[in-house]
Amino acid sequence: MKRLSALLLASTLVGGGIAFAVDDPAEMLPNPLQEKRAEAIGAHLRCLVCQNESIEDSSAPLARDLRKVVREQVAAGKSDQQIMDWMTERYGEFIRLAPQFSWSTALLWLMPALALVAGLVIAWRATRRRIVTPAPLTDDERARLDALSGRE
Repeated sequence: MKRLSALLLASTLVGGGIAFAVDDPAEMLPNPLQEKRAEAIGAHLRCLVCQNESIEDSSAPLARDLRKVVREQVAAGKSDQQIMDWMTERYGEFIRLAPQFSWSTALLWLMPALALVAGLVIAWRATRRRIVTPAPLTDDERARLDALSGRE
């Protein structure tokens, strides 16, 4: 029994790194080069249900349908760019996991840089304000300090 559990654990660790959402082997293209191309294209397309997974990683029914469409277009001889353009035209720029830079996505791409600059300006201004020269001691404060330090 111990040997069986060790074997199951080992097979899980070795084979666990490969996870494809292709539920049905019939979904795959018979030509390995075309299948690899379809997987590469699908890896750049967002699952509209899961939103943080590509259609290749998702097991949602809509992702399965989109994988089928991609594979049909690959088998029909369309280029990667034609397939991506068709998907973007049909579902909008949101379908791309990494949207192309354009005027409509400029804020999305520039926001990290703008946030960094804003943070640096805020930090610079905050440290600039904290440098304050202390007011000079009054005669009473100086006498008390001298008494406390034993310099009378």
